[in-house]
Amino acid sequence: MAAALAFVAGFVDAAAFIALTGLFTAHVTGNFVLIGAELVASSSGVLAKLLALPAFMGAVAAARVLALLLDRHGFDPLPWLLTVEAGLLAGFGLCGTLGAPLGAADGAPAIAVGMFAVAAMGLQNAIGRLSLGHLAPTTVMTVSVSQAVIDATDLVMRTAADLDQIRKRFLRVLPAIAAFAAGALCGAFGIAQLAFGCIFLPLGVLITLIILALTPAEVNATT
Repeated sequence: MAAALAFVAGFVDAAAFIALTGLFTAHVTGNFVLIGAELVASSSGVLAKLLALPAFMGAVAAARVLALLLDRHGFDPLPWLLTVEAGLLAGFGLCGTLGAPLGAADGAPAIAVGMFAVAAMGLQNAIGRLSLGHLAPTTVMTVSVSQAVIDATDLVMRTAADLDQIRKRFLRVLPAIAAFAAGALCGAFGIAQLAFGCIFLPLGVLITLIILALTPAEVNATT
């Protein structure tokens, strides 16, 4: 599941970055760097990047409230949160398709499309904290890459005492890193070749995860 969600995040981040004039959706704090660069260079897209952070935070807060409500009524929040994320990504693809060409980066159509993607990735960040805390991070790979390099160095040098634990952690993080990179490549080529229609691929991944999340644990354990 971590690798699948990392693929989705990489795909959406790359596709939105290309389609929406450099808007980060998964690595949302990267927009602050771009805001500074664009202000100096008198470029466009500043408003969308400024709105990305509150949209991201709002999605995280909404995910927390929804998870609490579902827990209170005895429901597993994971499939419901994944369903909301899929709905937001569908909105991203549908609005992008209907609104094409989107025009200016700070125009209403481009901002609306971008906020769907940002909210979806905000929700996925929340899912990682609320329901999948035992898995590797799926949206921002900076910390994961650093940890993987540290663990790989320890495994090669064999100087650490807990090599088995280090090996397990390395093998837990590596698939998510590789999947995020693969997703970014697919998202870049997908948006270039299929425009917003390419969003069917990450949607298919999410639908598969929703089905798996709804499958009883006993069945998952035997498959």
